[in-house]
Amino acid sequence: MVNHLVIENLKHRPVRTGLSILAIAFSVTLVLTIVGLSDGMLEDNRERARGAGADVIFRSPTASFGTGGGAAPLNEKLIPYLETQPHVTIAAGVLMHSLQFPNSLHGIDLDRSSRMAGGIRFLSGGPFRQETDIIVDEFYAREKKLRVGSKIPLLNKEWIVCGIVESGKLGRMFVQLPVLQDLTSNPGRITQIYLKVDRPENIPAVVAGLKKNQPDYGVNTMEEVLSAFSADKVPALTIFLKVIVGISVAIGFIFVFLSMYTAVLERTREIGILKALGASPAFIVNILLRESLLLAVLGAITGILFSFGTRYLFLVTIPASMQQKITPLWWPKALLIALLGALLGTLYPGLKAAKQDAIEALSYD
Repeated sequence: MVNHLVIENLKHRPVRTGLSILAIAFSVTLVLTIVGLSDGMLEDNRERARGAGADVIFRSPTASFGTGGGAAPLNEKLIPYLETQPHVTIAAGVLMHSLQFPNSLHGIDLDRSSRMAGGIRFLSGGPFRQETDIIVDEFYAREKKLRVGSKIPLLNKEWIVCGIVESGKLGRMFVQLPVLQDLTSNPGRITQIYLKVDRPENIPAVVAGLKKNQPDYGVNTMEEVLSAFSADKVPALTIFLKVIVGISVAIGFIFVFLSMYTAVLERTREIGILKALGASPAFIVNILLRESLLLAVLGAITGILFSFGTRYLFLVTIPASMQQKITPLWWPKALLIALLGALLGTLYPGLKAAKQDAIEALSYD
């Protein structure tokens, strides 16, 4: 009976009910979107690193597994030396230069990089033909509305798109290695070297041998590199997520609190009638809390559905800059946030309503 009364109360005021659900949904969507963006961008970096096809990465011991900001600590003469090492089948050097976040420009030897990655599939156009040529992946082309022949101004130079490739192969923009070396004043220098090993079981031996013979350099397996792309390994990201989630909870609480407080004021006469009929304060609070629980569940479900919508928007509008991942593990947490916000937002106005005098409530206009 009580549940039926709760449902009828919500159906009786569809606008207020809808606004309350949307208020909760927006806070849930905000949380899921922020978490999804952090996980999605890390996952995108992992997939592109994996797409390079390397088994081992050779780098400066002080260099991070990122774009390097244009640093080129290695001499490219190390490439032929590394290819002479036991079980190493191919080595490919890369010069990475950071551009506007989160993208970077990669200087590559296209032939070596293609062989290491098991081939690079061109969706349109083809490989480099002249110094001003640039290859972009499908996401960057979609975001910037580029096609073969389009011009891109980068590093005070105008580049011409010669090819568009499938995404997931190390980076989003590629130019010829010697050209980028000249532009960044790094002749003969590279950021890091990717190594392909003949058999997976030989990877530990290659790493051990390089660490022994080249102790002044950093040598890591690709699995070690991929494990670095996680929120747990980035303390600043963890703090950022906590702050954003906390703000989302606060916003959700305020929205729900105002919504439920307004709802109680609108139902003053109704509450007065219930008290005149003998309803106890506990009965009234029980009804209001059940309403808030139902609204929280509906709002959380709506917010989860909205997160699929935000993911689609990012994928359509800025796929090269932002990648959102759907995070089912956060759905229970989002529901808990919605429930706590709704309950806390209802508790104060609910207790206030339950303590109202029945005569004052009936005379309320």
